[in-house]
This record gives sequence, C-alpha cells and structure tokens, in this order.
Amino acid sequence: MSEEIIKVITIILLTMLKFIAGPTLGYAGGFSLPGTIAITTTGMMSSVLLFTFLGKLLRERVLVRFFRNRKRFTKRNRRFVAIWRRYGLLGVAFLTPVILTPIGGTIVLTSFGSSKREIVISMLLSAVFWSTVISTIIYTLGPKVLPDFMS
Repeated sequence: MSEEIIKVITIILLTMLKFIAGPTLGYAGGFSLPGTIAITTTGMMSSVLLFTFLGKLLRERVLVRFFRNRKRFTKRNRRFVAIWRRYGLLGVAFLTPVILTPIGGTIVLTSFGSSKREIVISMLLSAVFWSTVISTIIYTLGPKVLPDFMS
C-alpha cells in the first residue's frame, strides 16, 4: 500500500515539472488508464495552483534574490510574448502540456494578467484533455512499442 502511495506522489511531482512524465510513468508503474489520467491531471493542476496562487510571492521573495540583474528582453521572453499574442489564454492553456511545461504555461498566463479563475479552469480542461489523449495513446501503443520489461 505505501509503495503505491510513493509511486503516485513521485509521478505527481514529476508531472508538475514535465507533463509527459504522468502518462509514461503511470503506464510503467502498472496503473489503470483512468488512474493514470487522474494522477497526471493532479500533477499538472498542483503545479498550476501553486504558481497561480503563490506565484507573486515566489517571484517577490525567492526569484528576486537569485536573479537581480536579469535581462528582461531575452529570446525566451520574446517567445512567450509571441505565443501569448498569437494564441491568447485558451491557446496557451491548450499548448502547455505538449509544448510548454505546466510551470511555464502558468507563468505565461499569470504574467499577462489572466484572472486566477480563468487560468485554473482553462488549465484544468487542458490537463484533462491531454492526459486522456496521451495516456490513451501510450496504453494503446505501449505493449507494441515499449520493451517487455515496461509492460
């Protein structure tokens, strides 16, 4: 029982950083498809909630100490602005799991002044959609393309 809890917590923590970790590790860990979808969605939403509601505090208290003299107009920042201008809130939320990280997408949305409610709702819809799609693909193709030790 405790081994399963450790697996779930590990997958959630890794999914907070990189979305694809959820479906992949859920499959490798022997979880059911609905379980993997739930774990993956929980991982992404944990990151979204953390950075949506504590983002300003983290930026003011932590990041400022480490990045005092940082450039504002970096190539990365310009890329975020281009994504925002081209796709808006729903586009950024939709692209977050597959292109950005959950943290990166949330930072883009909070930086451009989206409301917390809009961020949470749009990211939840995106997390459920992409975790279902990616997990289904992995569970369908997994036995055919992954090595025997994974299945």
